[in-house]
Formats: sequence, structure tokens, C-alpha cells
Amino acid sequence: MENPAFNRKSLLLIIVASLGYFVDIYDLVLFGVVKAESLLSIMPHASEQARAAIGKTLFNYQMIGMFIGGLLWGVLGDKKGRVKVLFGSILLYSIANIANAFVTDIPSYSIIRIIAGIGLAGELGAGITLVSELMPKEKRGYGTMIIVCFGALGAVFATLIGAKGEALGALLNTQIGVKFLNWQIAYLVGGMLGLLLLIIRMGSLESSMFQQMNQEGTMRGNLKLIFGNRKNLIKYIQCISVGIPIWFVIGLLIMNSKDDFGPLLGIKTINNGLAVMYAYIGLSIGDLVAGLLSQWLKSRRKVVMIFLLMTLIVTSSFLFGSKTISEETYYLYCFLLGASTGYWAIFVTIAAEQFGTNIRSTAANTVPNFVRGSVFLIVSLFVVFTNFLSI
Repeated sequence: MENPAFNRKSLLLIIVASLGYFVDIYDLVLFGVVKAESLLSIMPHASEQARAAIGKTLFNYQMIGMFIGGLLWGVLGDKKGRVKVLFGSILLYSIANIANAFVTDIPSYSIIRIIAGIGLAGELGAGITLVSELMPKEKRGYGTMIIVCFGALGAVFATLIGAKGEALGALLNTQIGVKFLNWQIAYLVGGMLGLLLLIIRMGSLESSMFQQMNQEGTMRGNLKLIFGNRKNLIKYIQCISVGIPIWFVIGLLIMNSKDDFGPLLGIKTINNGLAVMYAYIGLSIGDLVAGLLSQWLKSRRKVVMIFLLMTLIVTSSFLFGSKTISEETYYLYCFLLGASTGYWAIFVTIAAEQFGTNIRSTAANTVPNFVRGSVFLIVSLFVVFTNFLSI
């Protein structure tokens, strides 16, 4: 018979982790939603091409920040505890997003996106680590499925606030007496949501596995346990490789819909925020299907293989199919691309399960954030090849 206290603890964990990932995804994709509006406000006299190039650079800075944050929060999670990492990461990205609402130049924007990226890197890994350590293996898939499915809807909320924040903006303008633009409202909402989440999570419980390991004085959070161990290093590289297709789709194809892929397919009216929204709706549904399928098949590996095949088929159709499509078809592709990459929950769970308690937080934080950080290389290569082909 299951322990009711354990059930309550698991339920509380899933609720707060879901809310946390919702805010995490909101802030993660927000720049992609508001970059055009924010850069137009900051650089009104720059050409559209110049703003597009700076937008890619700023997004790369955010992903570099996540790469750095993955290492930072991962090691701290194993050394100091999972809950402390949650608090620290939420506080950092909340303050960064509030500050982002008041930037007036590109250097400030760049620094704050790096800081926000560092903060965002700690949320998911810490939450998944706690799920892995507080829930039994046979139910763990349901927990991560709920967290990621709900969290992915944060992208939908970011699009709605970023594009339709007039009512909230009017309220703030009246109350504060300062004129806020929609993109500034969107950043303020993200920061306030993070601070509210921080208050809610004050009662989060630390993993008993971590507490036991802490008492035993086990070596933990040492990168040599991964990079100095051939077996662990191979597993680590394999985990990262499995996740890269997800952020090839999200970080390159979806996030650059307005500037690159829409025009390449003959559409100049693509809304980047809507592209992100449809992709994450698809991703949320995909994660739901992937989670249920993994429980039914009792194999995460088989589900990952199925979704990788789907990603290959949909991406190939998107890139090499018709040279011109309608705007509605483009958004349908965004949805399908998101759905086919909907194995993110399973991917991060696999990464957390591959390593022992003394290095689990490091792995669970660094693996997904190294995948996100790979966007820097992917986008850079895309720019290089695009410029080369245009010569």
C-alpha cells in the first residue's frame, strides 16, 4: 500500500515543478516573441536586416548564458542541494527580466540576456532531479510528462502577453504613471511571475537521497566524475546528441521564422510569436503522447527513436518540400515540428537516470543546457553558410 504522505509530497513536487517550468519556458522563448518589437524600439533607425542580425546575436548570448548556467547550477545542485539551486536560479532570471524591461541600448540588452540565460539554466534540471529522486521509477515518467506538458504552455502565454499586452499595459501605465510598451510589459510579467513562484516554492522539500549523501560525505558535483570516467563520458555525449535535434528545430527553424524561413518560403507576414506558440502547443501535445507511450511500451529508448524519426521526416518536408507555401501551412508546419520534437521530457529524464545521486544534478542541468547552448553553434553555422551561398 502506498504511503499517503509520499503521494502528497509527489503531488506537491509535480505542481511546483510544473509552475516552475511554465515560468522557465515563458522566459526562455520570450525574447524570440518580442525581439522584433524591442529592437525596433531601441534601434528605430537601423535597417530590418541589421536588427535581424543583432536579434540572432542576442539570442546566442542568452543560449551561451544557459551553457554557463548549466555547469554552475549543476555543480551547485550536487554540492549545496537541489532546492537551493531552484531558489537561486529563479531569483536571478526574475531580476534579469525585470531589468530587461528598462534597457535602452544593445550592450545592456546583451549583458542582461546572458544573465537571464544563466538563471534559466537551473530550473528544469533541478526539478527533474527532484522528480527522479522522490518518485518511483515506474511513475517517474508521468511526473516529468505533466511537468513538461504544462510548462510548454508557458510559450503560449509568452506569445499572448508579448503580442496582446495592451490591457495590462494600460493598467500599469495608469498605476505607475510610466508609458510601457508591450515588450516591456512582457518582460515585467516574466519577472513578477518568477518572484511569485519563488514565494510559492519556499516550502519545497529537499531530496532525501541528497540529504543522505550529504551526511555520508560522498564526493559530489565533481566534473571529473563525468569527464574523467570513460563510461560516464560516453553516456553523457550520447544524451546530449539525442537532444540536439529538438533545439535545431526550436532554436533555428522556429525562432527565426520571421527573419529567415518565412521569407525563404515566400511569406513575409510571418509572426515570430505565433510560430513559437504553435510549435510549443505541438511540443506540449507531443510530450503528452511520448510520456503515455513510454509508460505503455515500458521503454523510453523506443519512444525517443520513434520521435527522432518523426523529426527527420517533418524537418525534411519543411526544408526540402514545396518552395512556396501559405501562411496557414507554415503555422501547421510549426505545430508539426513542435509535436515531432515532443520527447524533451523523456530526454531530460533519461539524462537524470543515467548517473548516480552524487553527480545527478550536474548531469540533469548540464545535458539539457548544453543542448540549448548548441543553438549558438547551429545558428552561427547557418549564418556562415547563408552568407557563403549568397556570395
